[in-house]
Amino acid sequence: MLHNLLGKITGQQQDGESNIGKINGTVVLMKKNVLDFNDFNASVLDRVHELVGQRVSLQLISAVHGDPDNGLKGKLGKQAYLEDWITTIAPLTAGESAFKVTFDWEEEVDEFFLKTVTLDNVPDEGRVHFVCNSWVYPAEKYTKDRVFFANKTYLPSEVPLPLRKYIEEELVELRGDGKRKLEEWDRVYYYAYYNDLGDPDKGSEYVRPIMGGSTYDAFLFTFDPNTESRLPIVSSLSIYVPRDERFGHLKMSDFLAYALKSIAQFIRPEIEALFDKTPNEFDSFEDVYSRKSETTYIPTEMLKEIFRTDGALFLRFPMPEVIKEDKTAWRTDEEFAREMLAGVNPVNIPSTITEQRIRNNLDGLTVDEALKNKKLFILDHHDALMPYLRRINSTSNKIYGSRTLLFLKSDGTLKILVIELSLPHPDGDQYGCISNVYTPAEQGVESSIWQLAKAYVAVNDSGNHQLISHWLNTHAVIEPVIIAANRQLSVVHPIYKLLQPHFRDTMYINAIGRGILLNARGVIESTVFPARYALGLSSAVYKDWVFPEQALPADLIKRGVAVKDENSPHGLRLLIEDYPYAVDGIAIWFAIKTWVEDYCAFYYKTNDIIQTDVELQSWWKELVEEGHGDIKDEPWWPKMQTFEELVETCTILIWTASALHAALNFGQFSYAGYLPNRPTISRKFMPEKGTPEYEELEASPDTVFLKTITAQLQTVLGIATIEILSRHSTDEVYLGQRDTPDWTSDIAALEAFEKFGNKLAEIEDQITSMNNDDKLKNRVGSVKIPYTLLFPTSEGGITGKGIPNSVSI
Repeated sequence: MLHNLLGKITGQQQDGESNIGKINGTVVLMKKNVLDFNDFNASVLDRVHELVGQRVSLQLISAVHGDPDNGLKGKLGKQAYLEDWITTIAPLTAGESAFKVTFDWEEEVDEFFLKTVTLDNVPDEGRVHFVCNSWVYPAEKYTKDRVFFANKTYLPSEVPLPLRKYIEEELVELRGDGKRKLEEWDRVYYYAYYNDLGDPDKGSEYVRPIMGGSTYDAFLFTFDPNTESRLPIVSSLSIYVPRDERFGHLKMSDFLAYALKSIAQFIRPEIEALFDKTPNEFDSFEDVYSRKSETTYIPTEMLKEIFRTDGALFLRFPMPEVIKEDKTAWRTDEEFAREMLAGVNPVNIPSTITEQRIRNNLDGLTVDEALKNKKLFILDHHDALMPYLRRINSTSNKIYGSRTLLFLKSDGTLKILVIELSLPHPDGDQYGCISNVYTPAEQGVESSIWQLAKAYVAVNDSGNHQLISHWLNTHAVIEPVIIAANRQLSVVHPIYKLLQPHFRDTMYINAIGRGILLNARGVIESTVFPARYALGLSSAVYKDWVFPEQALPADLIKRGVAVKDENSPHGLRLLIEDYPYAVDGIAIWFAIKTWVEDYCAFYYKTNDIIQTDVELQSWWKELVEEGHGDIKDEPWWPKMQTFEELVETCTILIWTASALHAALNFGQFSYAGYLPNRPTISRKFMPEKGTPEYEELEASPDTVFLKTITAQLQTVLGIATIEILSRHSTDEVYLGQRDTPDWTSDIAALEAFEKFGNKLAEIEDQITSMNNDDKLKNRVGSVKIPYTLLFPTSEGGITGKGIPNSVSI
């Protein structure tokens, strides 16, 4: 069965029996994977020759003529073969090959990646393009025919009859039947609890609860027969996700290269610690600085496969931007406050506060006047943490609940007024908590205490950033969207085509995260203060998650940093005018929304079309009821009955997967690559007068500071991790871009997308201009880091800018 090797490629053709031999075509594919280490010495030329002269066939399926002998499914044309290897086509990336007429395949070839098929001069159609982007397996592994669809877009009611059966069969296959073990070549999308975070075979310390369902208890750690032991680290990259959701070869090679480099950085301090006078501790801030420029050597053989063009022989931890221009500016109160607006976690400031020891720091205003004029803001990491503190503080970590009160000055910057640190009452929670209040100081031991108070706040904010802002509100909430879309929306559906670029790599990076970062005793538990309670905290916060509030305007209004104002652009006025995340975010948000409106208006002329779109309604129903089953009955879910609901929903999803994730992810190394600026753990409580710890603080404040925050080993592990996560891969596709220009044949959709890209280019120019405006003090700050996290495009590497289409790392 030759067609089982590749399957069929569906196009908007005339009868496949006629004139097939006269249609010229181009096929782009990648044989196997350039990271197949068993085939390490094979040259690209050898791989191409493997595909010449064998028997892999293409068949066209008519969208016009049905076969009465096959249930009126589109009629199959003759087998056609691709012949000549094309060496001049561009652009091709490493490992890809292009052919004219014939696919060929030796028996020992395991798989290849079919990227595109383009047919020229098709009768009545002209040029027809197929965007495949899928792995293809031989018949002995994958027995079903593969069907690919041309770049036509159809509402369900408009699908040509000869294609309907193929579309229905494809969706059935993607849903699976749940009756067999899934293999690496499977393409089945299914829902499952996160039940592989623990490793109960190792003992109770490695037991973690199942996440998902309404019975999750963050504090109940018991053996559960439904809990699976997680895969070993060496097998984590092989965890099941649908085959087409795994990293592409360029992305995987980048990922492995920097993972190897980071592992080497992680191991080296352990060796050096054998000769260190204070093992696992930084001796001074200079000791911390020195870690930024260490050289790490990687075997040349590995680099030969991983680095295809740069020929690098060694790698370094780059210098984090936060200390590149000035090694001490990060310690200032001004920079501490600025990073709440333009740092790695700029999404947490609301404006509700009561009067406390602040009267003398309000630039002449009374407390009532400051409140009335909306000049007071708070960074609140108090109530959400208090239920966890007894458990966390029974470990080696020592954490406070914190509130940080800030005042908006006339120059648009924030001034820290006071920090409140709280612990549970020793006699029980019914007595509330015990709190101490700290105010800014510049000299003596009070200055050292103030630096520690800011560090405790930074620890809380780091944990909130990783577990809630970043993991929960981008990675976790997008995954069920991807699953539901692939199960319910056909690839020719307009909403699938709109959203599909924003799904790239998310399921796989989440799977890797469960196996390496989020698992019991994994990187997050080892380097972020909640430790074994990390995902319990995230899960608890999810119970208050509200989908409509993920829209940026709704989020800013809820947090009290913006108000509705008909006289302001987009009807929204910022209370902190120089709030870089919000300013750039609003521009990006409304650019996305306009693009979604223009695109959807082409297909959905009336609300009735939305309401009768069976695929769209099935997708939304499943996303709510299965993907978010814990909260499926909440009244705030959109009903998906109107054009406005469709546009707002798709805008939220695109914003979350692209811009929101970019703002929270790609500044990590710039700001947290120097851990004293963004410590993730505090190991000691605030020194009290009359204690040896207080005397040590008076004598050696830097030593106490470094002994309090994240230890050396945890620091290097944390930095190694965020270096990987902050890096763009060389094949990244950014907002306003597609991996192929022929993703649809609808001219109106392509024109709207071009308009979207042009608007994003305008926003880039605006961001550059604002970053050069000295009056906007929050955009650069004393550390001299321009705010570019919402700058749409970027080159590869650690750049601190660029908005990938998806949660791709």
